[in-house]
Amino acid sequence: MPHAPWRVVNPDAPRRVIVTKELPGRRWLEILAAAGCRVEVCSDMAVLPVEAIVKAIGERCDGAIGQLTEPWGDTLFGALAAAGGRAYSNYAVGFNNIDLAAASARRIPVGNTPGVLTETTAEMAVALTFAAARRTGEAERFLRAGRFGGWLPDLFLGERLHGKTVGIVGAGRIGTAYARMMMEGHKAHILYCDPHRNADLEDFAAAYARFLETRGEPPVVCRRAKTVAELLAASDVVSLHTLLDESTRHLIDRERLALMKENAILINTSRGPVVDEAALVAHCRRHPDFRAGLDVFEKEPDLAAGLADLENVVIVPHIASATRWTREGMAVLAAANVAALLAGHPVWNRPDIAAFLGDDPPAAAPSVLNAGALGLEMF
Repeated sequence: MPHAPWRVVNPDAPRRVIVTKELPGRRWLEILAAAGCRVEVCSDMAVLPVEAIVKAIGERCDGAIGQLTEPWGDTLFGALAAAGGRAYSNYAVGFNNIDLAAASARRIPVGNTPGVLTETTAEMAVALTFAAARRTGEAERFLRAGRFGGWLPDLFLGERLHGKTVGIVGAGRIGTAYARMMMEGHKAHILYCDPHRNADLEDFAAAYARFLETRGEPPVVCRRAKTVAELLAASDVVSLHTLLDESTRHLIDRERLALMKENAILINTSRGPVVDEAALVAHCRRHPDFRAGLDVFEKEPDLAAGLADLENVVIVPHIASATRWTREGMAVLAAANVAALLAGHPVWNRPDIAAFLGDDPPAAAPSVLNAGALGLEMF
């Protein structure tokens, strides 16, 4: 195995933290340096294997920042604990790559980076929605191939989404932001499916509907679907914003795809395995007017056979959070988690983490997933 290149920042500091990928911006490094950390950063673009991370942890390591592409389970948390580690943060809001029970058993707090991805990810879901509806990928490939001979009445006819019904599976922060973007920007009616009623979204939609009526425009409607099946059958667009667990793995399979309209649009910016990709490929082949937009994939980075060949599917390489502001904010939160935990600060217990992005952040860890299990002090 070739040696992974590592660079060292603040080499003489007493604490040692490893970071398994280069992160955007510089403030995250300043946070760790101010906390007395020597920071060792891997500049290899490839996903590090477990054994390489164990080697990097070595005999003494106070903390680590890792990636969602790495399986942080008992092997890595065991190595970190044996090296004296007291903090880990995922550079992501999701944590399907983490065995929280293993971390808690080793008494290692696990941070993540929520709150800075919401609008950014919702914007990508909107972008994929319209790219699929208006067939922009197909049209660009057609144009770049030199096949455009001039305007035609039926060239790349797509779907008009103004006033259509948009189904949201998972009405959390990102799903709600996407719903509002589609509702406010395009007068979409919202149908959502979630284990819990989203009263804030419903109240906002009702207030917006009243405003539209004062302007002489048709009101929008927002309601909660009783089942996923009801939502799929009624929606012109279905956008997935659910977490991944055993109840949502292959939530969209052959049978549920068959419930959708022939010309419906399916968007996934949540987790790849929520969609059965092989079933989606077969469905898109049988229904050329059906369209999909995907940012995440079932066996990432690999794609299901035939997926890349489908003209009615828009695919992008897991970039929903890829704005400079968001990715730098994630780095700041990950560093703040590790720095605060090593300093013995409490854990932030409020949903708004904007204070950590300002000039005078709280003396707290922004988000620790197993704070309760470890009995950590709350802010």
